[in-house]
Amino acid sequence: MPVEVTWWGHATCTIEDSGVRVLTDPLFVRRLAHLRRRRGKLPPVEARVASAVLVSHLHSDHLHLASLALLAPGTRLIVPCGAARSVPALRRLAAGAGLPITEVTPGDEVRVEELVVRAVPAAHDGRRLPLGPHRSPALGYVVSGEERTYFAGDTGLFDSMADEVGPVDVALLPVGGWGPYLGHGHLDAGRAAQALAALAPRAAVPVHYGTYWPIGMDAIRPHEFYAPGDEFARKAARLAPKVTVHRLGHGERVRPGATQ
Repeated sequence: MPVEVTWWGHATCTIEDSGVRVLTDPLFVRRLAHLRRRRGKLPPVEARVASAVLVSHLHSDHLHLASLALLAPGTRLIVPCGAARSVPALRRLAAGAGLPITEVTPGDEVRVEELVVRAVPAAHDGRRLPLGPHRSPALGYVVSGEERTYFAGDTGLFDSMADEVGPVDVALLPVGGWGPYLGHGHLDAGRAAQALAALAPRAAVPVHYGTYWPIGMDAIRPHEFYAPGDEFARKAARLAPKVTVHRLGHGERVRPGATQ
C-alpha cells in the first residue's frame, strides 16, 4: 500500500507506511506564546497515535513538551543528539510518561518496526531558544518502508541537500512560517521549489505555513499567512514539472504514490 500522509498543521504530519505510523514535530495547542492557531481545528486524538515521533530540532514549535505529554506510553521519541541535556524537562517528561528517547545525528538509522528512519542534516539553528547552547543539530528525516518519505523539518537550502537526503518518493517541505518574514535557515515557497527541483521526488506536500500567526498581526501582510502553499505549487510547476504537488488542508490526507 502506498505511503499515506496526513497534515495536521504547521510541521505536524502523520506518515503511515507498511502499517506503521510516525508523527512529526507534534504541536497540539491553540496558542504558543505570541502565536495563535488561525486555521484548522486542533488535531483529533487519533493524531497522537504513532509508533515513533520525529523531532527535527529544539525550537518550541517543533519540540513542544505539552504536546509530547499527550502521547501514549511507549511512543518512541527520536530527537537530535543532545536534546535531553539541552532540555532537562524533556528528560523528566520522557521518564515520567514512559516515552523512550533515541538521540540521533546525521547519518544515524533507527528501525521502527517495519520502517527505517535515517537522520539527515538541516540548515537551521537547532538550539532551544532563546538562550540554549549550540549542543544539538537541526535535522530532517527520511522514512523508508514501501516508499521513502523525506520530512525536512525546518531548513534552508544547502548545496549538498540532494546528496545528503538521497533518492526519495515523497517530500514534505516547509514553505512558510509563523510571521511576515523568514530569515536565514528557512525555506519560503520559492526556495522550497528549488529544493524540490534538486530532490526530484515523485510527489511533494507543502507544510509549515498557514496555521499559526502572531497575535495582533491579523492585518499585517496577511498574504504571507495564506499564500505560501499556492505559491509553492505554482513555482514547483515551473521548476519541477514532473513532481505532483498535493496542497492539503488541515487534517486532510493523501496517498501521493497512488495518484502517479
